Amino acid sequence: MSVRTLPLLFLNLGGEMLYILDQRLRAQNIPGDKARRVLNDIISTMFNRKFMEELFKPQELYSKKALRTVYDRLAHASIMRLNQASMDKLYDLMTMALKYQVLLCPRPKDVLLVTFNHLDAIKGFIRDSPALLHLVDETFRQLLEIYGGLSAGDFQLIRQTLLTFFQDLHIRVSVFLKDRVQNSNGRFVLPVSGPVPWGTEVPGLIRMFNNKGEEVKRVEFQHGGNYVTAPREGSFELYGDRVLKLGTNMYSVNRPVETHISGLSKNLASQAQQSIAPNPLAKEELNFLARLMGGMEIKKATGPGFRLNLFTTDEEEEQAALSRPEELSYEVVDIQATQDQQRNKELARIMEEFEITDQPRWSTSKGDDLLAMMDEL
Repeated sequence: MSVRTLPLLFLNLGGEMLYILDQRLRAQNIPGDKARRVLNDIISTMFNRKFMEELFKPQELYSKKALRTVYDRLAHASIMRLNQASMDKLYDLMTMALKYQVLLCPRPKDVLLVTFNHLDAIKGFIRDSPALLHLVDETFRQLLEIYGGLSAGDFQLIRQTLLTFFQDLHIRVSVFLKDRVQNSNGRFVLPVSGPVPWGTEVPGLIRMFNNKGEEVKRVEFQHGGNYVTAPREGSFELYGDRVLKLGTNMYSVNRPVETHISGLSKNLASQAQQSIAPNPLAKEELNFLARLMGGMEIKKATGPGFRLNLFTTDEEEEQAALSRPEELSYEVVDIQATQDQQRNKELARIMEEFEITDQPRWSTSKGDDLLAMMDEL
């Protein structure tokens, strides 16, 4: 498992989260000033310098539940509120989109281009905020400094670590199903056409060499696909044409996006029992959350808030909450640090910071349950 995977996982999932929220803010006709504030507040928290320092430290990936807690907090860094069903759907869309992108990367190194596509799009959301643009550019430079010199083997290990993280997720997404890139069982369809990885040749030819390294024979074969040579390599510079389209905003065209739990995903019930059994990494995960969330600067929201619904109607949202298998519902991790204050001073401090007072009022109480859970952190 690569200890350099977490920054790429977090930034790419964060980019997908911003794509989805931007689309839903527009679909629900949220006033432009409120929508911009939500995105700016989330991006400001996401790229906070102290937070990035913790994120880029070499460390192994932790459980989906631990990471979900971070995104729960991030999504509520502004005046917007999501209830449990909408947060579940948001996280499902984020993870399935990134799984698809990692699976289809032509080369392991192209995971970095996917990340750059997300950062390029994020900069588009904040083009009128020089201070936030500077924070994103700083993260860009950190990525170039840390990942620019890695070998192909290092990137292969990063890609494998990402795929291991996503391997049990088979949630059907309407966009993927309509585009025929996902089967009804939730598994993705790998293409047998299009450009081959940069630096490689179109399959169909076998060359044979003698012991002197001289080519002595060529044999052609039918590969059954429709491949073409890659036109050029994507740019790994701060500014440039990435060429690769994976990681760009697939919600730029306004269309409804639904998720459905695949039958195969219900097999996760047995794995969910792991959360009941004592987890030897639990303490380490709490320390991870303490460090990571300690770097998050969550500014208290002021002004009237609102609830965002990731479903078409409130009824659909309620039905989704009732029908979702319990083992696939990511509840916020309840961090208990009061038993040993001496050993968990940092965690206790963060818990105090997480207490939200003077919460903004909004027109509906749908988000109260999630906020109550957040307050318990």
